[in-house]
Amino acid sequence: MRLTRLLPGVAVLCGGAILSRAIARVTGVPSLLVAIGIGAVLVNGPGVPDRYEPGLGTHNLWLAGGIVLMGASLTLGTIREAGVAVLLVVVAVAGLTIGVVELLSRRVFGLDDKLGSLLAAGAGICGVSAVVAVGGAVRGREDQIAYAAATVLLFDAVTLVVYPIAGELLGLSDVVFGIWTGVSMFSTGPVVAVGVSYSEVAGQWATLTKLARNALIGVVVVAYAAAYARTEADGRLSARTLWEEFPTFIFGFLALAVFASLSLFSPTQLAAIDTTYSWLFSVAFVGLGSEIHLGKLRNTGLRPIGVVLLSLVIGSSLSLAVLTAVF
Repeated sequence: MRLTRLLPGVAVLCGGAILSRAIARVTGVPSLLVAIGIGAVLVNGPGVPDRYEPGLGTHNLWLAGGIVLMGASLTLGTIREAGVAVLLVVVAVAGLTIGVVELLSRRVFGLDDKLGSLLAAGAGICGVSAVVAVGGAVRGREDQIAYAAATVLLFDAVTLVVYPIAGELLGLSDVVFGIWTGVSMFSTGPVVAVGVSYSEVAGQWATLTKLARNALIGVVVVAYAAAYARTEADGRLSARTLWEEFPTFIFGFLALAVFASLSLFSPTQLAAIDTTYSWLFSVAFVGLGSEIHLGKLRNTGLRPIGVVLLSLVIGSSLSLAVLTAVF
């Protein structure tokens, strides 16, 4: 594909990313949610001419690059520092959330299996990054990935407001509040923002706990890839099939985590990496938003939102009960 064919669509992605950040600064709405909204408005409003589609279709590349660079924010020592008790809570809540979402989506709300799995990964592990990673592993459709990402980001926006209010009303300690946000909220950015806004100590625990939870993404991706490979290959799972379905950019993510653990990045380099992957996500999410066609979403309705809402209520309530008892 010639570069000139990609430039118009890529220019739209970049312009949408810049606009989303400007709107976010004025409104306080998370920029990634705004970016998806811009893409959705574009495709459902004036529409996208054919000449822009090749460039818009590159959003998966920007997403993969962002996820790889995000690995630099995670060190292998993070898990050791969190402590055994916290790690048990992290694993338990993540597993519970994934199980609840899978059960509700398949048995109660009748969602497509892959859409349910994307919602489960997003709610249980690390928000949109997990949605994208698992989407690649299970070969989810673009509209499924986009809708799951939008649903997760919607709850990111809601929890940004609800959690600090709940913490103050319940009189939660800094440690309990920080861990609670880290194990039950979805995406890293909102978790850190809410924790720091509560107190410096809460922000430290929220960040530490969330990064430990993010480390589960590799296990979850492999598990989903294996499960769907068995289903779609008539019960036979070969190494080749698993490799073809595995999002290989995860290796880049893990490699940067190792490099960060070895202190190979300076603070300046880490700050540059953080800024870069944040922009890559903004660019990519405009493209993801352009995959949200309202006509198709009407067939799904509000069921995915109901699934995620119930899982959030169950997971956050149980985790808070355990944390207040232990700490």
